[in-house]
Amino acid sequence: MPAVLVFVDGVGVGARDPASNPLARRETLLSQFADGSGTALPRGGVRRDLDASLGVPGRPQSATGHATILSGENAPALLGRHLLGFPNATLRELLARRSIFLELRKTGHSAALLNAYPAAYLDALTLPHRPLRGPVEPGIPEKAKRLKPAAAPFAFAAAGYPLATFDDVRDGTALTHDLTSALAHRRWPEVPLRTPEEAAEVLVAQARRFDFTMIDYYLTDDAGHAQDFAAADAALADLDRFLRRAVERLELDRTSLFVTSDHGNLEDLRSRNHTLAKVPLLVFGPAATWELPERLDGLMPLMLRAATG
Repeated sequence: MPAVLVFVDGVGVGARDPASNPLARRETLLSQFADGSGTALPRGGVRRDLDASLGVPGRPQSATGHATILSGENAPALLGRHLLGFPNATLRELLARRSIFLELRKTGHSAALLNAYPAAYLDALTLPHRPLRGPVEPGIPEKAKRLKPAAAPFAFAAAGYPLATFDDVRDGTALTHDLTSALAHRRWPEVPLRTPEEAAEVLVAQARRFDFTMIDYYLTDDAGHAQDFAAADAALADLDRFLRRAVERLELDRTSLFVTSDHGNLEDLRSRNHTLAKVPLLVFGPAATWELPERLDGLMPLMLRAATG
């Protein structure tokens, strides 16, 4: 049974207050609230709110949250703190020895990370990518060469998989981080623009080819840090169109879809910081009938079961 993960950075379960929570200003699938109310989920979908703090004091952060989702281990407890940004050496070691990508490869199952990256960026990070076939991409800003790899591409590469480039976006087998390619298209006109619905069709097609398919969307976290309602509304509008088409078109009699986040942020724009809120887990397909976890570190075993069952 295939499994799909749509990872949405920085979305918690907050108050149903449109003055502070962009999710309360529109009825998206992720418009789920701390009082238990929220958008009804189509096609038998269920919601569970997950503890992202994992027993470690402080506000949950991206590096440890991503590592926890991908490894199934309590990354904040491993470090003794929540770590923002990119995985440090300890978290990279964790992801090199345990991730859903690695576990799938060990058992002969297939995996796809749909996020595509500029080849020059991947070269700067020394991460493997598929050979370029199309037009030569322009260079990347010098500061981009000093970045560390994010958890998902690092874990995917560490499991022995080559990462997608903008060639794959052109071929219709990968997506840019904003789903529509609008940001990439401004610098590389060869990258085709897509509607959120067209992006969802790419996801659906790849979900038929692989046992586990993941896409990482982080414009929500960017909008939360900027305390920008307009950016939040735009990100949520595109994301919801993408999610609704995916839910409509995925073969949910045999495919499990998971939608979740790593920490709160966007649900409370009174602050630019992450929050202590629980994060929503939306589950569709066969896994929606299973016992769901209470904490973020319980998600990976569930997704692995769905992808290998």
